[in-house]
This record gives sequence, C-alpha cells and structure tokens, in this order.
Amino acid sequence: MQPTPADFTYMARALQLAQKGLYTTDPNPRVGCVIVNDGEIVGEGWHVRSGESHAEIHAMQQAGDKARGATVYVTLEPCFHHGKTPPCSDALVNAKVSRVVVAMQDPHSRVAGQGLQQLREAGIETEVGIMETQARALNPGFIKRMQTGRPYVRNKLAMSLDGRTAMASGESKWITSEAARADVHRLRARSSAIVTGVGTVLADDPNLTVRLDDIERQPLRVVLDTHLSTPTNARILQQPGRTMVMTCSEDEAAREALEHAGAEVVCLPFCSDTVDMQAVLDTLGEMEVNEVLVETGATLSGAMLKAGLIDELVIYMAPILMGDSARGLFRLPGMDSMDQKVELYISDIRAVGQDWRITATVNRA
Repeated sequence: MQPTPADFTYMARALQLAQKGLYTTDPNPRVGCVIVNDGEIVGEGWHVRSGESHAEIHAMQQAGDKARGATVYVTLEPCFHHGKTPPCSDALVNAKVSRVVVAMQDPHSRVAGQGLQQLREAGIETEVGIMETQARALNPGFIKRMQTGRPYVRNKLAMSLDGRTAMASGESKWITSEAARADVHRLRARSSAIVTGVGTVLADDPNLTVRLDDIERQPLRVVLDTHLSTPTNARILQQPGRTMVMTCSEDEAAREALEHAGAEVVCLPFCSDTVDMQAVLDTLGEMEVNEVLVETGATLSGAMLKAGLIDELVIYMAPILMGDSARGLFRLPGMDSMDQKVELYISDIRAVGQDWRITATVNRA
C-alpha cells in the first residue's frame, strides 16, 4: 500500500510527541505514537523516561477498545525483546491493530526488524520509512551507539565575527548574548554527558550544569585530566548530579582526594602523556551515553576534530570583533595547504538573540 497524505500528517504528529521526551528518555530513544481509527485519533503517547512504558503502550491505554482495527503510527520500530518493559510488538498483536506505520527500523541488535517481522506474521500490515530523516534526527546518539558502540559527539563553541574565542589574556566572558547562553543550556539538557578538559576547569572554574526551570535531570559531567590536576574545591565537583574525572594518572593520593570531594575517577587504558579520546568515547558508550556535548578550549577541540571524533559543531557567532591577537576557534597545527582543510556541511543557521547559531556536520570524505 502506498503512503497517503494522511500517513504523513499522523506521523508528523507522532514526531511532535517524541520531541516531548527530548530531555528525559536517556539512555532510551525518543519515540512518539499515534493511533487512528476511522480517520480519528483515538490514542497518543510518547516515551517519557527509561524504565517506564513505551510510547505505544501509552497510546493503546488511551485508545482502549478503539485500538482494534486501527492504524498505529510510531517513530521507531516497536521493540521485540523483554527489557525493563514487555515487548511492544506483543501488545500491538494482542490489541488486534490492522496496520502499523513506522518511521524507521530500530538499530538495536535485539530488535533490528524482528518487531516488524512479528507484526507481519500476525497478519498486521506494515509500512516503514515515512519521515525517516526526521525520526533519525531525533535520536542521533542512540542510533550511533547502537551501530558503533560510541556516542554522538557535538562540539559547542562561541566566537566573534572574526573567529576569536578569547582575548590573548584568556578573558572570554561573555562573547555571546544571554539568549545564546540560554540556548546552550537546552543543548546541555538533551545531552547524556558534558565533556571538558582540565584546562577549562583551571581557567574558568565552570559549573557545567543545566540551569532551566523546567529541567531536573543533570547530564554526567566528565573532566579529561591526564595528571589529576583538578582542584578538590572546583565548582564542578559541588554541583548536583555526577562528575567523573578520566585520567591516565595512577596517583592514589590525588585519586582519593578527588573521590572524597565527590568525583568518580576512572583510569583509562592506552594512556601515555594524554588521555586517549578513543578510549574516552568507548568508555562512555559502555556507560550507555548517547549524546556528548564537548565544551572545551581550542586545543582539545582541535585534536578531536583532526582525529575525526566530532560529529557535529554548534557554533554561536556574536556580532563583535576581537582582533588579531585574540585566540582562534581551533588549534590545528600542521595544516599548511588547502588539501588539508576540514570540510563542513552546514545543516542550519538561525538567529539566537543578537547572535547566530551555526550547526554543521563534519564531511568525513
């Protein structure tokens, strides 16, 4: 059966519902569901948080008996396996729905088409791929972690119109406007973890918390600290939620002092003089971290960019000029010719207060 205009309308509504879980579902994906019977929406739902009912269950509870013979629109393939909750594919079969329209197949190895297969074997018509691009955009971290074992890495930066991030002295508060800084808190809120370097901790003593009235969850804060130089009175250790220090050092005294101050200290493998970023991302993936927001200086950002570890850049550009001696956006030594340039694909540009927010992905080719 070919998709109808109504299919796109109802799937768009399911995507709107999935968006409601943007800040709460971690480490699970954001999923929305709409149930339609005889041209009328009879049930809606979205996945609110891990451990609670999935979107399909919420929608079917609202639909009740009207789910029988209905069409179900869901942004991600219904789960097939027993996790913290029973399989949604079983519930749809038992409800005797007639058709299930799915935006995208679940990349989880324990689902990966099996939920759809079960529905087909039960005589339920299925359709896959309607508004898939929009569905994938909701869950870049979950998808990447299922496919590679690593989280999606988003690097947040702020710069002047002439590409500078701080004065030569290191002074950088504030380049961007209050509106842009509020937008950064929304980026933090959707992230599973915020990663920074010890240099940023020593220079700026940041909190790295989400400060929005309607958001309770604080993402994991991660400090990359080769030699355990993080001060025990650093503000990042005094905030609600978890702070983890990833290190190469085996200094037991420094480790115990940081742990006593509230940090979790993880000594990474494959270390030498610097923390191995590949090991950092592997470790975070094992911890079910979906999306990482990197907030750090030009050296670490440049090293990650050069190593191909950044998936997306979010750059806030302020309408100010800071001059030739101010610090640049990335430190990328050894780039001497145009064939060494890093190519970006700009996916979005929009005004945020008086600033501009540029979102770009890195061209791996």
